[in-house]
Amino acid sequence: MGMESLNQLYKIGRGPSSSHTMGPEKACVIFKDRYPQADAFKAVLYGSLAKTGKGHGTDSVICRTLTPTPCEVTFDTAVTELPHPNTMELFALCGGEEIGHARVFSVGGGRIEFENDPAVKEPVVYELSTFKDIAAYCRKHRMRLWQYVEEVEGREIWEYLQTVWNAMKAAIDRGLEDEGVLPGGLGVQKKAQYLYNMQHVDESAETRENREVCSYAFAVSEQNASGESIVTAPTCGACGVLPAVLYYQQLKHGYTEAQMLHALAAGGIIGNLIKTNASISGAECGCQAEIGTACAMAAAALGELFGLHMDKIEYAAEIAIEHHLGLTCDPIGGLVQIPCIERNAVAAMRAINAVSLASFLSTTRKISLDDVIVTMKRTGRDIAAAYRETSEGGLAKIEI
Repeated sequence: MGMESLNQLYKIGRGPSSSHTMGPEKACVIFKDRYPQADAFKAVLYGSLAKTGKGHGTDSVICRTLTPTPCEVTFDTAVTELPHPNTMELFALCGGEEIGHARVFSVGGGRIEFENDPAVKEPVVYELSTFKDIAAYCRKHRMRLWQYVEEVEGREIWEYLQTVWNAMKAAIDRGLEDEGVLPGGLGVQKKAQYLYNMQHVDESAETRENREVCSYAFAVSEQNASGESIVTAPTCGACGVLPAVLYYQQLKHGYTEAQMLHALAAGGIIGNLIKTNASISGAECGCQAEIGTACAMAAAALGELFGLHMDKIEYAAEIAIEHHLGLTCDPIGGLVQIPCIERNAVAAMRAINAVSLASFLSTTRKISLDDVIVTMKRTGRDIAAAYRETSEGGLAKIEI
């Protein structure tokens, strides 16, 4: 099967949704280039794109991308038999006649697939696509995960990951300075700055760690909800977990930039495994696919930063994803705000706890990370459609 480059997992772009804004934007850029003679476009959104597209601003990003050519966007919630929950159709018109058509799937993390069109598929870079095989290869050649990434992708991957890490830190810094109310109509107050500044004189070290990690997660997630620039890790909705965990550790322990990039590489391998063998799409597998994956990536990255053995890194990632199994995706109003922002903070703390537990108990585990990834995919397919990013069930039923 193989896996794509990490530059297809970590993507710098504007929020609030990798599948609802970044994916459709990319699809429209490609489609517009194919039909430069078009004098009008039509876009039809289905599934989750139709049901939560307004809240995510999908129609706005489509029209903005296709401008100055006019585009009519239709939200079709009636069609239910779809190849993927995030399906859209694009039509190019000239003089009122259809001159082009494409069906596109936004499969998570800003990644798209054109139906029956392999030309837009990203190339496979990693031949190995299970943790078992990657770990065996690393043991055989006495290398760590980041060294495996360098061997496969070349040293140029570090320049890209440095850009990614800079963007993550910038999002935290902007978020900590930001104030006011998030857009969208729910009246959600930005809390990152408040969390960061609410230090008490008698605050314990553990409480301070929780508060600061949460403030960083809130900072990035609030930037995402505001439509500002963030990094998919692995998605926009889960973009705050990994930066929060790593940024806190760098400030606390003074890790070098090279060490941070090695951690990003290790976390990226986990994200790639889940993207390849399961899903990182909330519409396809629920929030376990987004926030659960982010937590597993953060746990593996932190394990690498701490220099843990391969078995402990695997166990930490396994714990992280295992204890998000079944998590629903039910954002209120289709906005990436409630419960999404808090979930980023909770998952960041859970990633830290997963590494601590794995460092104690790695010799006692009975199941593998690969097993849990397959289980997550099965669980996601079993979750009722109302709980997979449709704003039709769960918390989304609450009126605010």
